[in-house]
Amino acid sequence: MAKGFTTTILHSDRQSPIEHGSVHKPIHTSVTYGYGDARELAAVFQSRQSGYRYGRQGNPTVSALEVKITQMELGVASLCFASGMAAIGALPVGLLKAGDHVISSKFLFGNTSNLWQTTTDLGIAVSYADVTDVEHVLAQITPATRMVFVETIANPRTQVADLEKIGALCQERGILFVVDNTMTSPYLFSPKQVGAGLSINSLTKAISGHGDVLGGCITDTGAYDWSRFPNIATNIKKQPPAMWGIAQLRAKALRDFGGCLSPDAAHQVAIGAETMALRIERQCSNAAQLAELLSAHPNVGQVYYPGLTSHPQHALSARLFKAHGSIFSFELKPEIDPYDFLNALSLPISATHLGDNRTLILPVAQTIFYEMGPERRAEMDIAESLIRVSVGIEDTADLLADFAQALERF
Repeated sequence: MAKGFTTTILHSDRQSPIEHGSVHKPIHTSVTYGYGDARELAAVFQSRQSGYRYGRQGNPTVSALEVKITQMELGVASLCFASGMAAIGALPVGLLKAGDHVISSKFLFGNTSNLWQTTTDLGIAVSYADVTDVEHVLAQITPATRMVFVETIANPRTQVADLEKIGALCQERGILFVVDNTMTSPYLFSPKQVGAGLSINSLTKAISGHGDVLGGCITDTGAYDWSRFPNIATNIKKQPPAMWGIAQLRAKALRDFGGCLSPDAAHQVAIGAETMALRIERQCSNAAQLAELLSAHPNVGQVYYPGLTSHPQHALSARLFKAHGSIFSFELKPEIDPYDFLNALSLPISATHLGDNRTLILPVAQTIFYEMGPERRAEMDIAESLIRVSVGIEDTADLLADFAQALERF
């Protein structure tokens, strides 16, 4: 019988033998792995036999986490990296070539936007589309289009991508559909259900949850037919087609660029993941109630949260996701200084990060989106007064009371 989400994570390590009856995989710190038979070593290097070669390419502790993430995402294989951005950066490095074309959401996390701009310098064309409507994606497709990249819920304005229809379009055209699942997490959403071939998660965020470790992961969901992808290297094709994507990413992006996740970090992420569902349920509940409070207050101009019925993609979010997420943004009335408001709060921490146990808050234009400049912010509908909140697991009444007292000061 199939097990539930949390039960599966809790008992994942015990599905294979562990030394001394431990309930967790141990932290394997060795970088190198020796074999008693030189032929066995060669077989591992030639992918004729499973095994470990060198710490940069794989580690037993990291592998155990990859199994967990794969189970969460209902996928076929996962590959962990040192950060979420290292995972996203693996896409152009491992899968794309000069002359290829990518269609990306125009509503993007700032660093991802910067990465795509760097990618264009390498001869890979990137077009940006309003992914809340599949027609905008369709209009951008060219014969060179190899990939469509979206986030489930955009950070920070919370636009929800037209995931089902974009997935169907990509399946029809043989285009790799990549979904950044960080804002929803594998608990709230499975990109596989909309035909995404690759799902990306920042392990730093909701999966680990405690703001104490960096990590990222790419999961092959099994929904994409890699025989339709033109950039697979000849040596990779010696493996089963279902593994071509992950195998090439492991070789070209992880091995060659070295952005590997450490075993200590993998262990921390794995431990944090055990309580992910419990934390996310509390965070989403808190976020929904806090968004309702803000949307009803006269000192707030606009609240952007998919859980509000006023949100343009509320119905889509309700259909796709188990809950509407724990991140939202809002604009105060123009006469209120955002800095003064933030300083009037006592519980939220003025800091960047998402999915933490603690509520975090920041002014968007002056921090995480400052580098891109006012013109690019305007294109992304990022107002200069926009405030982003990542809601934590504090007692709901305490959060509501703190925001209420801060609003009443103005």
